[in-house]
Amino acid sequence: MAPPYDVISPDERERYLALDPHNVVHLTLPDSEREAERSLREWEAEGVLAGEKPGVWALSQTYTGPDGVERTRNGLVVALRVEPYENRVILPHERTHAGPKEGRLRLLRATRTQLEPIFLLHDGDPVELPPREPDLAVGGDRLWRLEDDPGERFADAQLLIADGHHRYETSLAFHEEDGTEASAWMMVVLVATREEGLTIFPTHRLAESLNGVHGTPIDEPGEELPGVVLYRRGRYELVEGDGLDVEVVDALSPRGVTYTPQRGAAVAAVDRGEAEAAFLLRPMPIDDVFTRAREGRVLPQKTTYFFPKLTSGLLFQPLMLPTSGQGPRSQTDARAKPARPEIGTANGASEPLD
Repeated sequence: MAPPYDVISPDERERYLALDPHNVVHLTLPDSEREAERSLREWEAEGVLAGEKPGVWALSQTYTGPDGVERTRNGLVVALRVEPYENRVILPHERTHAGPKEGRLRLLRATRTQLEPIFLLHDGDPVELPPREPDLAVGGDRLWRLEDDPGERFADAQLLIADGHHRYETSLAFHEEDGTEASAWMMVVLVATREEGLTIFPTHRLAESLNGVHGTPIDEPGEELPGVVLYRRGRYELVEGDGLDVEVVDALSPRGVTYTPQRGAAVAAVDRGEAEAAFLLRPMPIDDVFTRAREGRVLPQKTTYFFPKLTSGLLFQPLMLPTSGQGPRSQTDARAKPARPEIGTANGASEPLD
């Protein structure tokens, strides 16, 4: 198992590759798309991947956050029919860039498999876990196969992409060029905004150049920030502006921006001279994110940091043609109602990866 591809550093990638010849990183961050396809087919032939009939899964993740608090977050693993954003069924909240999508599209063409689920939010009720032992448990992750049909439960929902904008847009592009029914589906995890274990942390900004930005000097702030705080070499300044913290910083146009979820790491990087300054931000209220998404307003990149990331390597979604019971199948009548999300069973393969 491993985190999603986009949070793995080059050094971490080498560690995962060396950890096990069947680690999921051999598929999600391969040397080439052809290598990923070859590995996937070999694993299928060797029985490394265990075939699963289409189904819905409850997922529970127990984790310790950056704040040191242990929590548990629950959700549903399902197949979702991809919809263009203009249909207002699936809502984005962050800008994307072309580069990552091009690489993911090449990988999807080669493997015809959704290798990692993306993370979506809904404002319905949290999932209830079955009162029995999980069907699969690895580390802090537990999975239960469910028999119920989740389609009608989400019939009138709008779903917000929490994590996975590039992969969602890649799936849209792949379906547009591929045109098959199988390619219309992707594996997602649905989590309720009222889920007790749902946490969202800030992503602080490191800037190589401030572009002349100044604020009002303040004492070193405590754990709760009074607003956007600018740090540079032992000095703290409060920066005024309109909108959410990420919008305030974005309007200031700092140059050479990188990101970190750790406040201490941001301060230390400035002290080492790796950046001119750091913008320290407050956590983004999830209601504000949903509100702006419903208004059609896209926020800057790295607006949110949902923790933990979903684990890759537990379930895969093959995009094979739906014959003889194989492939994602809708369990709702939503096909005649394009303004509704269409939820189906995830046709997956599970893998006991290290």
